[in-house]
Amino acid sequence: MAGQDIYDPAFVRDVFDRCSGKYIAFSTICSLGFTEIWRRQCVDMLALGDGPQNGFDLMAGTGEAWPHLLAAYPQVERITAVDISPGMHQRALDRLHTMRAHRIGFIEDNVLASALPAGEADFVISTFGLKTFNRQQQAQLAALVARVLKPGGRFALIEASDPRGWFLRPLYLFHLKRVLPLIERLFLRGAQDFSMIGTYSTNFGNVDFFADELERNGCSVSRRKFFFRCATGVCGTKR
Repeated sequence: MAGQDIYDPAFVRDVFDRCSGKYIAFSTICSLGFTEIWRRQCVDMLALGDGPQNGFDLMAGTGEAWPHLLAAYPQVERITAVDISPGMHQRALDRLHTMRAHRIGFIEDNVLASALPAGEADFVISTFGLKTFNRQQQAQLAALVARVLKPGGRFALIEASDPRGWFLRPLYLFHLKRVLPLIERLFLRGAQDFSMIGTYSTNFGNVDFFADELERNGCSVSRRKFFFRCATGVCGTKR
């Protein structure tokens, strides 16, 4: 991976294609279950109103947010999932889509290059996709979120983050950068793809830059911290 742009869409697609078969088990076990807790908290942050709701799950991955979203908000009529990885899409189809096919659609594409309709979405949600964007891409994504939402539309995004200032941060980073790659080498015989989670997370830092960009694009923003800033989130409304 030396010399490669880890934020190039083709690189990201290939990493998650190779991870897709083991992604759910690996992420749940190695996060000690926190990824599921944080997904539910992201859904709670969305705070959708009454009436029919239609929106986007960006960088949807294996679709693990859908059960929480549909259970919390039965008024959701349609989720359009966008993801760059064919492998992650297929995994989502195999596990979660069959009983919800009438409520979930797919766009397999780089979200920043997708021609998503402007001003039509009631909500945008994303769980653990932000870290795969550099700052320039995050600025583009913030503009896209603001563009696709209706006035008054809601958004909520959450991401694994670098808990700078926490006294247990060295242990947390050791887990991300040493333990996870070791597990991958010993049990998954992977190509060091899961170890990229640690690299992406520490490079990402937290949601503050993305939240600033949402504000610049006309959104009211609330920032959230979870478990000593090991995850950070942003939610709010398009003005």
